[in-house]
Formats: sequence, C-alpha cells, structure tokens
Amino acid sequence: MKPTKAAATGLLALLAALAAGHLVAALVDPQASPYLAVGNAAIDLTPSWLKDFAVNTFGTADKLALLTGMAIVLAGIGVAAGLASRTSPTPGTVVAIVLGGIGLGAVITRSDVGQLAILAPIASAAAGVYVFRYLHREAEESDSRRTFLITAGLAVAAGTAGQLFGNRTDVEGSRQAIGEITPKTKAPEIPLNADFAKDGTPTFITSADDFYRIDTALSVPRIRAEEWTLRIHGMVDRPTVLTFDEIRKRDLVEETVTLTCVSNEIGGPYISTANFIGIKIGDVLREAGVKAGADQLFSTSDDGFTAGSPLDYVLEKGLIAIGMNGQPLPAEHGFPARLVVPGLYGYVSATKWVTDLNVTTFDQEQGYWIPRGWATKAPIKTSSRIDRPKSLGKIKGRTTVAGTAWAQPKGVAKVEIRIDGGPWQETELGADVSDSTWRMWKLDLDLRPGSHTVECRATDKSGFTQDQARLDPVPDGATGWHSVTFTVE
Repeated sequence: MKPTKAAATGLLALLAALAAGHLVAALVDPQASPYLAVGNAAIDLTPSWLKDFAVNTFGTADKLALLTGMAIVLAGIGVAAGLASRTSPTPGTVVAIVLGGIGLGAVITRSDVGQLAILAPIASAAAGVYVFRYLHREAEESDSRRTFLITAGLAVAAGTAGQLFGNRTDVEGSRQAIGEITPKTKAPEIPLNADFAKDGTPTFITSADDFYRIDTALSVPRIRAEEWTLRIHGMVDRPTVLTFDEIRKRDLVEETVTLTCVSNEIGGPYISTANFIGIKIGDVLREAGVKAGADQLFSTSDDGFTAGSPLDYVLEKGLIAIGMNGQPLPAEHGFPARLVVPGLYGYVSATKWVTDLNVTTFDQEQGYWIPRGWATKAPIKTSSRIDRPKSLGKIKGRTTVAGTAWAQPKGVAKVEIRIDGGPWQETELGADVSDSTWRMWKLDLDLRPGSHTVECRATDKSGFTQDQARLDPVPDGATGWHSVTFTVE
C-alpha cells in the first residue's frame, strides 16, 4: 500500500471511530462521547501546577487548547497506525482496539453518566476496527479514492449529527420561559461613585457576557429547569428534594457578590461582580435539620465536579442562586442553579449546575481539588490590582492611576500605591457597597517624563494588609501585590 493511502486509512478510521462514538453518545448521554470523556479524564488527572499553567497561558480557552492538542495527537496516532499497517491490517486494528479501551475506561470512571454510556466507546471501537480493515482492503483498488471520500463524508455527517442531537435539549427555551426573576428582597442600589469606570476601572456590576468563567467542564451541561432537582441529604433529620419551581416560589433575595478564582494571577482578570438572586442555603438546611457533628456542605454538579464548603460559613453566607442580574443564570454560569458563597474561592464553594447537597464532615468527603493537594478551606485573600495605566503603556503628562481591590468577606478599608519605590500614598476609594464585593480606587498623579513603576496594596477592615501574605501556599490565590511599569512622554 502506498504511504499516502496508508496514512489516509488510519486517519479516516480514527475519524469514523470518533464520529460513531459522538453520535451514539448523543443518543444515550452527551458526556459519554469518548473524545470528551478522555478529555475530562485528562483534566481530572492534571496536576495543579499544569492546570495553573494552562489557565495562565490560555485563559478561558484552556479547554479549547486541550481539545485541539488531543486532536493533533490522535491524528498523529491515526497516521502512524496506517503507515505501520502497509502490509497487514493487524497493527492498525490493535491501535483501534487500544484507543477504544482507553475511551471505555474514561467513560466508565465518570460519575456523571448512566449505565448506557458504555455503548458510545463500544460503538467507537467497533467503527474504528471495521472502517480500518475495510479501507485497508479497499486501498489497493483503483477507485479507492472514491471509497475514501465517501467514508470521510459519512464520518463528518455522523459527527455533525451527533453534535446536533447532543444539543437537542432546549436550554435557552427553558430560560426564556422563566423570564425575569424578581426578588422579594432587592440588593441596595449601587451608588454612582461605586466605580471609576471613566478612569479605567471595570463597571461595578459585570454583565453576564463579561463575567469570568473557569470550570472543569469540557462541555456545558444542558439542563432544563423543568427537569432539574436539588437533593439535600446526609446528616440531616429530614432529607428533601427541591424543584426549580419550588425555589422560585420562595421569598427570593438578591445579593451583590464579587466572585474570584483562586487561579487568578496577580493583576489577573478572573474576578467579577453580579447581582445574584436565590434563596439562603441556611434556610434550606435549617428546615432539613442539621445534625450535630456535621462540618461540611459537600456539593455536586451535574458534570461530576464536587466542592466542600465549611458548613458554619455557608449557613450564614451561602446562596442557592437561580438568577443573575435580573435574568435566569446563563447556561455557562450554572443554569438552572448554582451556589454562591461570598468570601470563599470558587473551588470550595461556587458549584455550578448543582444537583446535590450532602451535609457531612471533612473526614468523610473530599471535594474535587482536595486530593490534588489544594487547601481544604480557601478564604479569599486581601488583594488589589492596577487597571490603569496598563503595563508597558505610554501616557502623556498628568494621569490617573485606578484599580480594583477585594477582601471578601471583611471588606476593603484602604488602598495605597507607591511610585518608583517611594512612600505609600493612600488613594481615593469608591463607595463601600458591601463587605462581599470589590472596591474601586484611584489617585491623580503628575509625573515627570520617563519610565515609572506603580505598586498597589490593599488593607482590609480587620487591619490586615496584603503584603503580609507574601507566602506561597497551595493554591496561590495571587499572593503578593500588583505592579505596572509605564512611560510618561
């Protein structure tokens, strides 16, 4: 067999295998797609240092980078298998079976798929073996090019059909049917001087489109509100299940909350603020009757992600949110419901697509990131960043240095900056909206021409200044202070 035909045989067989698995998964469980299952398994096995590297390097495109890298590697394997099978189909057949086994292993270890999920990797392996052996046999025919083209077309059609079927759940229709979500208790109005957006800070409230998103899901769970339930169980006297309608009929409260990711590097963008609407976790758990000895609320997402939150803290601060800025949660941010806990990093609290709340102990259960060496309890660190001027930027004459600070749930007391290592100068603060939100700051400066470096630091209301936390714990949580260097022309 010619090398080009051999390479095409391996590549097309791989494409057919992936397409078949994706199509069958769409019919039984979209998360059972071998391609996605292997990608999710790769995420689960990723060490924390590599995860941080991926987020810092690729940002919110880290999942796309993973899938693209997987595609390149698989394409290389397919080509290599074809070239190794120029005289016999055995090597390629073995490769197809091995890849099918990897897909099967990835699927059966997922906790978020049903029993029928194994049909997807089985179909993938069967399609890979059959198509490889069929194309290998046909490769010597004079019209094999036509056979190759037909096979490619069928594989693309199957994969496309799988994608369409997998997205058949009308999540957006469910969201639109809900309409606006009006709380009984509204959050206080945001004062006009809460931000300095005209001077370079973000607006105080972040739109849903601009709200940062960091999670472990390769594909966004698609759940209709009409079919969603939340189970509350464990160390409670009265286990219960809540539906979306039951939550919405309760007295909804609105809270303005800033959320930030523990992977947010110093000066990074993974922090946002929204008006979340929902019900107090404490009210739900007290109705269920929390038993003595419980110290953890263990939450589980529809995609299998888990988080463990300090029970006493969520009883006071936690929210089961169904709305964001007056609208139902966007699918990417947890629709139909998610947890919002001001003052804790998301990996121990902000479970999206939440379906299960287990009242338990830290000795009994560990959240997703804890076995990977992350801290069990993760209060948000006092921190700040400079939003203007940008690093390595150029400005003319007088300028305004402006930025953002956060110290949930203690609140920001002051922010200081220093120029070129000089004395610290206190800045003007925006309105203090609440201790659960960020706070904007600014200071007008008149600097001489040349290069300058500005540093900032925040102090919370307990008197703790962020430069007192210049350590290197796991996870980091952007320890240290932010600085930018710019040129005055």
